[in-house]
Amino acid sequence: MQTVNIHNAKTNLSRLVDRAAKGEPFIIAKAGKPLVKVVPIDQPAASQIKRLGFMAGQFSVPDDFDRMGGDEIEQLFGLKA
Repeated sequence: MQTVNIHNAKTNLSRLVDRAAKGEPFIIAKAGKPLVKVVPIDQPAASQIKRLGFMAGQFSVPDDFDRMGGDEIEQLFGLKA
């Protein structure tokens, strides 16, 4: 990952932001000390990534799930007497 100093970041901000938006994050440093990391907004943090299938086998969905409560719903909307 590229590290740039504040002066260089100010001078080349547009170019650096364009590169970060395309997936090349960078770090801005002051006097050689890293201060901030610039990453694209749509890139989720590692802690926000959802794990697919993490509850597999812990519950089951009935075959008629999409029809459950149909009679009550039809009655509420006046479709059934």
